[in-house]
Amino acid sequence: EVQLVESGGGLVQAGGSLRLSCGASGCTFDDYSVGWFRQAPGKEREGVLCISSSDGSTYAADSGRGRFTMSRDNAQNTVSLQMNSLTPEDTAVYYCAAHPSTAVCVRVPDYWGPGTLVSLSS
Repeated sequence: EVQLVESGGGLVQAGGSLRLSCGASGCTFDDYSVGWFRQAPGKEREGVLCISSSDGSTYAADSGRGRFTMSRDNAQNTVSLQMNSLTPEDTAVYYCAAHPSTAVCVRVPDYWGPGTLVSLSS
């Protein structure tokens, strides 16, 4: 079975940075498209970034443009999300998700981690 686990969330001051990581078992990330999503209380889930397994391309939503980047470490079978210049609007549960496609990112991937909370403070 495919299992994903996020780590790295926590409390951070506005303007600060965090790096989230996602590890996988039961799959090789290199064979999947992998994305980060987030959901704030009372709001709908939104995509943040995605990377396709075939070409390594990343796709950013407007909210993270210029601030968030995503990377792979194939040796460790992990992906990460680097978040800079964080604001209170970035407070949310962040989810790692994967889909068995090497060519394209999808809006609703098949596999999801349990999420990790990112909270902003003054």
